[in-house]
Amino acid sequence: MDAPYPRLLVTRFAECFAFYCAVLPPLTGATLVKGAPEGPYANWDVADRAALVLYDRAAMAATLGTTDRPALPAAPAQDAAMLVFRVDEVDAALDLCLRHGGTLAVAATDRPEWGPNLRSAHLRDPDGHLIELQSY
Repeated sequence: MDAPYPRLLVTRFAECFAFYCAVLPPLTGATLVKGAPEGPYANWDVADRAALVLYDRAAMAATLGTTDRPALPAAPAQDAAMLVFRVDEVDAALDLCLRHGGTLAVAATDRPEWGPNLRSAHLRDPDGHLIELQSY
């Protein structure tokens, strides 16, 4: 049985697929097990365990019978969740993510108030999901 893993519901499947295909292997060692840019599903594993799954938001809405509801909040809102990747070098990982379609939220910063030698950066994937890169 797999441990719990994140399944991101995305509206821009092809762009998110390309982003995670480019950044997951070097950041986490994850390999694509199933999926293609046209979707609606893709998953990456680390050591035969699910690490991340993408699923098309419209396909999930059809499954749930919620296609009449808005896909996203009408106004900007605070984030409800984020993916966190522990990496060796925050600056290099951030550069990799930005080169493959991520957008910067907060530049790489030392955060001694969070822990000794902790450094982090925050960005968003092509669908707007918040990602934290951290090293310590």
